[in-house]
This record gives sequence, structure tokens and C-alpha cells, in this order.
Amino acid sequence: MVKIGIITGSTRDTRVNNQVAEYVLEKAKETEDAEFEIVDIKDYDLPMFNEALPPLMANKQYDKEGNQKWSEKIDSLDGFIFITPEYNKSITPSLKNAIDYLASEWGNKAAGIVGYGSTLGVAATISLRTILSNANVATVGPAGGFSLFTDFEEMTTFRPSEVHNPTIKSVIDTTVSWSRGLKTIRG
Repeated sequence: MVKIGIITGSTRDTRVNNQVAEYVLEKAKETEDAEFEIVDIKDYDLPMFNEALPPLMANKQYDKEGNQKWSEKIDSLDGFIFITPEYNKSITPSLKNAIDYLASEWGNKAAGIVGYGSTLGVAATISLRTILSNANVATVGPAGGFSLFTDFEEMTTFRPSEVHNPTIKSVIDTTVSWSRGLKTIRG
């Protein structure tokens, strides 16, 4: 059985990110042979990256306890579904920072992406694909995209249209399939 982390992409106090993550988790519960959990980057309280060694040289041994817990959590997962808002045509600084903290913990795993924003989070999704490719993460083709104007009430309460259900199911199913396949090469 593969373990998939649904990674939140925002740490703001006013974020709607967790609502989208909960929605994806509910849809994911329909999937057999996979376990899902929400991994909230805010829970790890990662400061701006300032480790003594680059992650590739750290050998999964980090100076600070929170960083070590982050490493262990990501290392324990077989794949990811990132929930990312779009900030200035990219992902949030907090998500970029969380990704940059690690190296081999991400490698040879699959990721799906669900973005949201004024233009469906498309630019954030494209940006995240590039960032994850550098971490040796295989991003699946299907991607979710929600509009702040039509899928949120007053941009604060998530109310997705049912039209998104098949796409989100495809993101979940493809991430699970690829995660299962990539697990075989990690040993």
C-alpha cells in the first residue's frame, strides 16, 4: 500500500488551503490500496532555510528538531498531492522554502498538483512542476484548478463545483499509480 501526503501550500492565518486539502482527502478516501494524510507545512514551523549544509550533503541529518521531523515525514511518504495557491504567478514562499529544506527525501516519488487562484492556479502549477522536477519528483499530467471567483464564496469558503470531481479523481488515481510504480525503484 502506498502512502500519499496531501501537502498544504500556505501558512497564512487567513488561508483557505486547508479547505481544499480536506476536499481532496475526502475524494481520496474512495481510493483503495492507498493511505492519505494531510501534511500541513505550517505544523513544522520551518524558518527560512539556513542550514549549515545543503540538503544533498546533509544525509537526512538536520541541525534543528523541526527540520528533522519534516525530513522524516516526507521520507515516510510514497507520493504527494500538493495544494497550492497562486501568489504572484508562482507558489508561496513558505511552500518553496519547505521543498528546499530537503533533497533525497523527495526523490523518485510522484506528485499531483491542485492549484487555485484568480486564474485557477495555473501559473503556480507550472512553477511547482519545474521546482519539483529539480527535486527528482515526477509530476503527473492531470492537475486540478479552482477559481477564487467561482469555487469560493467571497473568496473565503470553499464550495467547489461538481465539474471538478472527475479531474480531482484523475489527479488522485494517477498519483497513486505512479507512486506505486516509483516505489519499486526506491527499493
